[in-house]
Amino acid sequence: MTGPSVATAPRPNPAFAGWLAHLLPPGLGRDDRALFRDFAVLGGALFAITSIAYAWTIDWRGAIPRDGTTLAVGRDFLNFWMYGRAAVSADPGRFYDLAAYHQAIRDLLGMELSGQNWSYPPSVMWLAAPFGQLNYLAALACWTLIGVATFVAVGRRHVADWRILIPVLLSPAALFCLISGQSAFLTTAMMMAIFALLDRRPVFAGVLIGLLTIKPQLGILFPFMLIASGRWRVFLAAAVTTLALIGVTAAMFGPQVWIDFVSKGLPVQGLVLSDPDRIATPFYPTIFMNLRGLDLSAAAAMSVQLAFSAFAIGAAIWAFRFRKDADPPLLLALFLACSATASPYLLAYDLLPLTFAAVTLLAGSNLDAPGRRLVQLVYWTPALQLALGTWHLPGPALIAPFFVAFLLLRLRASPRPAPA
Repeated sequence: MTGPSVATAPRPNPAFAGWLAHLLPPGLGRDDRALFRDFAVLGGALFAITSIAYAWTIDWRGAIPRDGTTLAVGRDFLNFWMYGRAAVSADPGRFYDLAAYHQAIRDLLGMELSGQNWSYPPSVMWLAAPFGQLNYLAALACWTLIGVATFVAVGRRHVADWRILIPVLLSPAALFCLISGQSAFLTTAMMMAIFALLDRRPVFAGVLIGLLTIKPQLGILFPFMLIASGRWRVFLAAAVTTLALIGVTAAMFGPQVWIDFVSKGLPVQGLVLSDPDRIATPFYPTIFMNLRGLDLSAAAAMSVQLAFSAFAIGAAIWAFRFRKDADPPLLLALFLACSATASPYLLAYDLLPLTFAAVTLLAGSNLDAPGRRLVQLVYWTPALQLALGTWHLPGPALIAPFFVAFLLLRLRASPRPAPA
């Protein structure tokens, strides 16, 4: 007589399990290792499926291929490429006028791409100029390879094990960056270098902060952090670099380019934030945009955003005034979480620096269960924002401020260094 069969869970493929084990940093605790494994497997699966699905939608006809949304492949990179072309043309500031910019795209490419706009400061033309002289797809390929290579090269110098970078490279923020042709890999590398050099090479750190003004939303808390921590050499170097960048840009392209940026470019950013149709809601994991998704007025949403911004600024000032010698990965994560909390204008790919900091913090195996859960939420924030934001549902923007609160409690519990 045969006994009843008992269902058992299928055993994992030993070859796959062994291969996966080699991709995980050694020395992790059980829970940390499980979370790293989930990031690698689930992040990798989302990355692969999305990449294949995206590539399947591409229409290769026309001067520049388009994806299934009719946007140019590389999306935001088209704007960057146009900055590079404008750098060698007369009166580049004219493209801050939306109508003139769209007409220039039609004249150059014979295509209607009305979703594009110029929002970067004109100083970005120094970086974009070499790429603007290449064919679009060649420029996009070079830009992507340089960004990823720079991130990996710098990242390997700032983590205990190179495998810590794997889940970051497969993260939703990295995926958004690659699809959008954005600069997040470069800016993440710059953030890593800045924090590593604050005390060892303060002038160089300040220069990097000044150069980061090409993406001003990422560095809005640097002045508060530098003043609070008394890093005056870094502050001075950053200020001089910023002013020099403004000056040489005006000297090369004419002062009118800055006037056009302030009078025409900045208002375009305001239009994106206050758009009554709320079409940008899925891509902005900020308090302001989460509230705009609920159809709250721009003024009311900004009032709430300012309260969160004040909290983030206060948290950064306290941490770098009273705990500036605390664990560097903890301070980096706090600073980047504060930056994400403080800014109303921040896109999903701009969370790549915070994703890196959160994963690095996890690799230190010093987090408790709430900390691991928050790292997990930070990692998936871009995907959560896309999923919920599509239906104008709020929530993902609260992850960064909750992470700030958690890190503040960790810092507060840490012993203060003895006075010298």
